[in-house]
Amino acid sequence: MQVIVIDMEALVPNWWLIALRGVVAIIFAFCTFFAPEISLTALVLLFGAYALADGAFAIAAALRGRGSNETWWLLILEGIAGIATGIAAALWPGITALALLYVIAIWAIITGGFEIAAAVRLRKVITREWLLGIAGLASIVFGVLLLLFPGPGALAVVFWIGAYALVSGSLMIGLGMRLRLWERPQARHHAAHAAV
Repeated sequence: MQVIVIDMEALVPNWWLIALRGVVAIIFAFCTFFAPEISLTALVLLFGAYALADGAFAIAAALRGRGSNETWWLLILEGIAGIATGIAAALWPGITALALLYVIAIWAIITGGFEIAAAVRLRKVITREWLLGIAGLASIVFGVLLLLFPGPGALAVVFWIGAYALVSGSLMIGLGMRLRLWERPQARHHAAHAAV
């Protein structure tokens, strides 16, 4: 129980980083929906920018909560995976569609696993922690589908990636807003105890 409280103390003040990760994901999704004819190189670079931003936000959230959070290193690992994926996409933009598909699939599975682990740790502390769990499950399902069915074509992959980013981003924004609402009563509670 003590560890879960520590996790909340790190997550709640950083609600806006979680919501910002969701906003970046939704922007990426709209870019893929409204410009599906973009070339593979542009898709690789766009995905690389998204993965870099997502990784940077995860690391920022971990570093902000490292003093009060024993599992801050999980967010660091998630952030490193995102940044490494983004750098790989930037350094090798000419990779084939199949290689890009596998990079995205592995990244989605790793990220999803970390998100589910965080949701399990939060289940007794806040309600609607399932938003993070569903975002993680969606990420894993997306990654597995990409690994199992790599041949539907580049345009289908673009829409899959966009749909995943839209769902995941919406759930992250929902979780961020829930954490923000949770912060208000906790702040009043702490202020009342400090005044006594």
